[in-house]
Amino acid sequence: MVLENKLAITNQAELNRTEEKLTKLRAKELFETGKLYQFEIGTFKGLAQIHQFLFSDVYDFAGKIRDVNIAKDNFQFAPRIFLEQSLQYIDKLPHETFDEILDKYADMNIAHPFREGNGRATRLWLECLLRTKLHQTINWNEISKDDYLNAMIRSHVATGELKYLVQNALTDDLSQETFFKGIDVSYYYEGYEAFNMEDLTNG
Repeated sequence: MVLENKLAITNQAELNRTEEKLTKLRAKELFETGKLYQFEIGTFKGLAQIHQFLFSDVYDFAGKIRDVNIAKDNFQFAPRIFLEQSLQYIDKLPHETFDEILDKYADMNIAHPFREGNGRATRLWLECLLRTKLHQTINWNEISKDDYLNAMIRSHVATGELKYLVQNALTDDLSQETFFKGIDVSYYYEGYEAFNMEDLTNG
């Protein structure tokens, strides 16, 4: 079933391609204007602002807490009935050190607060935390898709594997090129690879 969208697209492949292009253009705008680093750091409000900015061209639910239960590969994310309570708990978690940031990121992934686009938005949220608190970012090309997804699946039990992967991929290179390549990998993790950030223009 194709998610209801603002563009009235009823073909899943067409929706995927259009969503990828429009949201990558939004991600590009977030970086180039500096808006990404003006949102609240480490809170659900900041994550919702990122999600709303990314997906507002495609979905009415952009930036809004999901109203359904969702699961992926037999893993049930936070039940809708407890979602607001979970988000309030996550908001209060510290996010000053590397370990605290990654623990908080894993908890937010388990919450999965949106109907769609959680991974892409939350990795940008993580980007903001790492840049602001540690003045570093992740070279996502250093982390394979399978390694990342497996670490995320196991992060609800323990975050050591995830921390190991991220720690070994941290870089001081905060350039646009690193950011754009990171977005492309982030989308690739979710099966979106029709467009490269460097090639996209608003024209």
